[in-house]
Amino acid sequence: MGFHTFDTEKAAALEDAADRYRYCSREELLGSLAPDPGAAVADLGSGTGFYADDVAPFVGTLHAVDVQPEMHDYYREKGVASNVDLVAAAVGDLPFADDALDGAYGTMTFHEFADEASVAELARVCRPGARLVVVDWSAAGAGETGPPLSERYDADAAATMLADAGFDVERADERVETLAVTAIR
Repeated sequence: MGFHTFDTEKAAALEDAADRYRYCSREELLGSLAPDPGAAVADLGSGTGFYADDVAPFVGTLHAVDVQPEMHDYYREKGVASNVDLVAAAVGDLPFADDALDGAYGTMTFHEFADEASVAELARVCRPGARLVVVDWSAAGAGETGPPLSERYDADAAATMLADAGFDVERADERVETLAVTAIR
């Protein structure tokens, strides 16, 4: 796949709630993640913190993971909640202990990091019973927006990759332009 990252020069576009919630609402994300108030959860490819801001009030610690320090700079300028930990790392090399996370999610970022090693790393850091939620652009979509179709996965491919890493896939849905997968470690 492509493994490109989002252009930091366009970071402000990631704050457009109407556009972001068109593809994944706060309620859908929280409903799929089902976090406990004391949970340690990672936002995989947190960018400007748009979804981190939505999830942080419902968890104990939110690890905002992004490979681009410039995205964390943007998030700092916007204001970071006290329970949010900014983590500069690739998903394939997470600085967490084994079984450290109660959950994780990626919104429109799976295509940027997904490979066998990264998904295995997620399995390592997610405790048994942890929920993983992936909402991303789908290869089965029309490609009207988002990355090129050649850089995307479809729901079945994403689900298979997660299952091969030891996750039990609870849901794998194709939507008009996106996929949504929920899995349990």
